[in-house]
Amino acid sequence: MLSVHGIGKTYAGPVLADISLDLYAGEVLALTGENGAGKSTLSKIVGGLVTPTTGSMTLDGAAYTPASRKDAEALGVRMVMQELNLLPTLSVAENLFLNRLPQRGMFGWIDRARLREDARHAMAQVGLDAIDPDTLVGTLGIGHQQMVEIARNLIGDCRVLILDEPTAMLTAREVDLLFEQVERLKARGVALVYISHRLEELKRIARRAAVLRDGRLVHVDEMANLSADRLVTLMVGRDIGERIDLGERRIGEVAFKVAGMTREPVVRDVSFEVKAGEIFGISGLIGAGRTELMRLIYGADRADAGTVSIAHDGGSLEPVKVSSPSDAVKSGIALITEDRKGEGLLLTQPIAANISLGNLRAVSKNGVVDGRREASLARKQIDAMSIRSSGPSQPVSELSGGNQQKVVIGRWLARDCTVLLFDEPTRGIDVGAKFDIYALMGALAREGRALVVVSSDLRELMSICDRIGVMSAGQMTGMFERGSWTQDTLLAAAFAGYTKRDALLHDPIEPDAGAPHAKAPDAPAPDAPAPDAPAPDARAPQKKSVEY
Repeated sequence: MLSVHGIGKTYAGPVLADISLDLYAGEVLALTGENGAGKSTLSKIVGGLVTPTTGSMTLDGAAYTPASRKDAEALGVRMVMQELNLLPTLSVAENLFLNRLPQRGMFGWIDRARLREDARHAMAQVGLDAIDPDTLVGTLGIGHQQMVEIARNLIGDCRVLILDEPTAMLTAREVDLLFEQVERLKARGVALVYISHRLEELKRIARRAAVLRDGRLVHVDEMANLSADRLVTLMVGRDIGERIDLGERRIGEVAFKVAGMTREPVVRDVSFEVKAGEIFGISGLIGAGRTELMRLIYGADRADAGTVSIAHDGGSLEPVKVSSPSDAVKSGIALITEDRKGEGLLLTQPIAANISLGNLRAVSKNGVVDGRREASLARKQIDAMSIRSSGPSQPVSELSGGNQQKVVIGRWLARDCTVLLFDEPTRGIDVGAKFDIYALMGALAREGRALVVVSSDLRELMSICDRIGVMSAGQMTGMFERGSWTQDTLLAAAFAGYTKRDALLHDPIEPDAGAPHAKAPDAPAPDAPAPDAPAPDARAPQKKSVEY
């Protein structure tokens, strides 16, 4: 169906070199590699967004030289990118059919009734038929926006579909819906390129895998011949240990408490507490209110009701007023946002400017930023976070996703915040970078900080967290200690607050062990089982490892 021959791309230096690869009709090819390996650049070349420096491409045997994304789409080559290509001020229906709005009458008025009907049909393909087509895209969460983007690219004559980290913000049920659509596309003879760092997804859906490292194609093989360990070794060029050690740490007294947090209708009367040195996870379906809860705690959105209390330096809990992000930071609360490129970083600015954003007083003199102080602070965080860069002056846009995430975290570590709110911290980053983030979380917990982690990856939460709270329809419907959860009980709690239609995604499952709080063995970590670990105890040091 599609062939690339000797494709290369050079900017200041080479980012791709001599890539030759064939893609067949009706197959899924997994394209994998570390962040910065060249996956996105190659996919953008195929999708018409980037012109190759060297090489050529053919589509169905004919020369393929798209000058733009529009040219590629006209030939049936579609691409779902990590960065969403939606207009937030337009409706779901308008975004879906922006270039092909149905018309009526001699004046070409938009046929709104047909537009809504077509939009409902398109959204049903990805399981979002309960969303009103007239809803403004900007009012949807990132996960639902991702599903709209996928639905948009499935409309019309699709011959080649490139999916770049399509499930980074999707729950397991939404992933199942996407995979059902992928199977339909395969049956239609569509050729698919699937880019993901979730190795279990690649094993599940792809027939072949192509591995990029440092801009070169290092391996192509049948997926059945590749174990997860082998894929990781090919990606990073070295063996990664089977375990990540979160370290020996002592779970202390309660350091952070949220009580009665409410913003109707998205968050309703949510309460929880986190101890010093504890990692507390929050799970739930997309739209359950997890990100909205983080924004309320951080003061980014105004709450209808609720209080936040913090214990500093081992003291007693004291209520703090958080009516803005500035108040939150002054109180020792930091948010690592789910949308690091849109909300967490100034992409065109250097590392130094991004790190100093949360520490302007420390790097300023008489109200003016001192460049030397700013660079010194940045170098300190680059070293502490092992950020792979050319130095403090490098633009953040040139960093890989994992290193961009480290810059966001480094900003708040320099501020010495007591409470760290992580919203989808490993979204869209490679396996090696995930290990770095997990190790960093372990180090922060050992320092006695209170960590709250929101993730759509259940196995990630089950691997790194001491406790997990589950949100459903804006409420906290379950609270689980390590040793009392299974994937089924967590999912059952996630569906508990919904009616069948509200849940959007198939029928809710029944727990396999009675009530959500039933005792059950630990569940596996991402890509492998996690070891047994006792519930956190305030008196005993905690030694916890995650197996991969």
